[in-house]
Order: sequence, then C-alpha cells, then structure tokens
Amino acid sequence: MAELFDDLPAFISVLPQSGGLLAIDASKRRLGFAGTDPRRLLITPLSTMQRRRLQDDLEAIQARVVERAAVGIVLGLPLNMDGSEGPMAVTARYLGNRLALELALPVLMQDERLTSFAVEDAFAEGRWRRPKRDAPVDHYAAAVILADALKLDLGGF
Repeated sequence: MAELFDDLPAFISVLPQSGGLLAIDASKRRLGFAGTDPRRLLITPLSTMQRRRLQDDLEAIQARVVERAAVGIVLGLPLNMDGSEGPMAVTARYLGNRLALELALPVLMQDERLTSFAVEDAFAEGRWRRPKRDAPVDHYAAAVILADALKLDLGGF
C-alpha cells in the first residue's frame, strides 16, 4: 500500500531509481498537471482541467499517471500563510490519501504557498510565455509545486 508523505527524503526513498513524477495543483474548480521526465531532471507543465465529481477527478488523474508512466505524485498543499492547515489543506490531504490508496502510488504533500505569485513573476519577467487571456494557468502552478519539491530551478520551459 502506498503512503502519504510530508517529507521529501522519505518520499524519494520509496521511489524507484527512475520514473517520472506527476504534480497536481488542485483548486476548488480546476486540476493543473505537470510532470517530470523519467530521470526527474526536466519539468513540463501539461494541462489544466475542470473538476467534476471526486470519482471523475480520480479517473482523470489515473489516466495521466498511466499516460506519463508516473511512479509518484506530488500534490500541492494549500497551507495558510502562518503554516497552519485550514479547510483547503484538509481537502487536499483527503485527495492525497485517496490517490495513495486507489492508485497505489506514494504521494508527497508539497507546500504550495506563493506558487501563484511565482507563476505571475515568471510571466512578468518573460521567463514563460503567458497563455491567452483568461486561460487557466494551474498547470504552471503544478510545475512550480514540483520544482519546489525537487529543489529544481525552472528557468524557462
């Protein structure tokens, strides 16, 4: 049975030597996805989808896990600015537990405070090309979550 982790070294210790990771930025309305290459050196923002029922979301996530041959999941944990966990964090942990149980993959809960600011800064500085006006950018936030977890510098995609 897979587990839910808050600690990167413990998460990494249960992963195989190679195999990609899938990151998820889960908001109330959307799921943003980003992934790594099998060596976990490159991060790619993938897509954003509208959320539906939990079971539909789990099936969509499972499809992306299979498509990417992911060996682990990094899920954004929306902590309060003081580091405490509010209702959104409780919801994220519930999703993380369901993913670990149903997909039998390790799930790392990654602090996602300030990821939206990091995405906006990257657009403003020209490191990333801004998508069309009003297009969702949740997959870019997922890429930041994944980079933060793996301590990688995103630079540009």
